[in-house]
Amino acid sequence: MLLSLFVDGVLIGSIFGLIALGLTLIFGVMRIINFAHGALLMVSMFLGFQCVSGWGLNPYVSLVVVVPCMFVIGYLTQRILIQPVLKKEADVREPVGALVLTFGFGVIVENTFLAIVGPNFKSIQSALSDQMVNLGPLIIAVPKIYAFLLAAVVTLLFYLFLQKSDLGRNIRAVGQDRNAARLMGINVEQTFCIAFGVGLAILGTAGIALLPFYNIHPTMGSIFGVKAFVTVLLGGLGSIPGAIIGGLLIGIVESVSTAFVQSTLAPMVVLYAFLVFLFFRPAGLFGSRHDS
Repeated sequence: MLLSLFVDGVLIGSIFGLIALGLTLIFGVMRIINFAHGALLMVSMFLGFQCVSGWGLNPYVSLVVVVPCMFVIGYLTQRILIQPVLKKEADVREPVGALVLTFGFGVIVENTFLAIVGPNFKSIQSALSDQMVNLGPLIIAVPKIYAFLLAAVVTLLFYLFLQKSDLGRNIRAVGQDRNAARLMGINVEQTFCIAFGVGLAILGTAGIALLPFYNIHPTMGSIFGVKAFVTVLLGGLGSIPGAIIGGLLIGIVESVSTAFVQSTLAPMVVLYAFLVFLFFRPAGLFGSRHDS
C-alpha cells in the first residue's frame, strides 16, 4: 500500500511542480508573487472543460486551445494591469502594490466564475477517465500517468526554451539584472509580459493534466494556490529545479500520509512538515541565504 501511495504521490507531485513552475518563473523574472495563480489555474480548467464538453475535443487535444489562451491572458494581465503599477512604484523602497493587485485580481476572477457558472462541481467523462494499469501490486490511473508524462515533457521543453532560444536568454538576463539587461538593448517591459504569458501557458498545461481526474469548481484555485506557494518556498524562491523537486516532495508527503491519517487531514500534514522544514532551511532547498 505504501508503494502505491508513493507512486501516486510522485504522479500528483509532478503536477504540483508544474503549477509551481509557472509561479516561480514569474517571481524569478519580475520579483512578484502572483497571488492570482490558483484562480487562473481554475480558468484554464474551465477553458478545457468547455473544449471537452462543449466542442467534443479530447482533453489533451484541448491543449492547442487552452495554452495559447492562457498565454494571451498572462500577457494582457501584465501589460494592462501590473505594468502600470510597477512603473508607478519604480522608486518605492518596498513596493507592494503589485502583490495587492494580483490578490485582488484573483478574488475578482474567482467571484466572476461563481456568478457565471455557479458553485457546483463539474467534471468531464472521457475514454481515459476510468482506465487503470496493473503493474504487479500497483494499480495506477492512466490519466495520472499521462499527467506525469505531460509534466516531464513540458519541463524539458521549458528548460530548452530558457537555455537555447534568444527569448529564453533574454528572460534569464532580465531575471538576473534588469538594469544591465536594459543597457544591453533588451526590452525589459516586453520581456515581463512574455514571461508572465509563458508562466500562465505552463499553468494551463497543468490545468489540462488535472482535468481528466479532478473536479472543477470556482473556488478550487485557493487550494492549488496555497500548494503552489508552499512548493515555491520549499524549493527556493525563483529556483526552477526547486519548483519541480518541491512539487514531488509535497505530492509524496500528502499521498503517503493518507496511510496514517484521514485523507482530509493530509494537506495539514504537508503544512506542518513544511513549517518544520523552514526552521532548518528558511531559504528552501535551492535558495540562497539572501532569499530567506
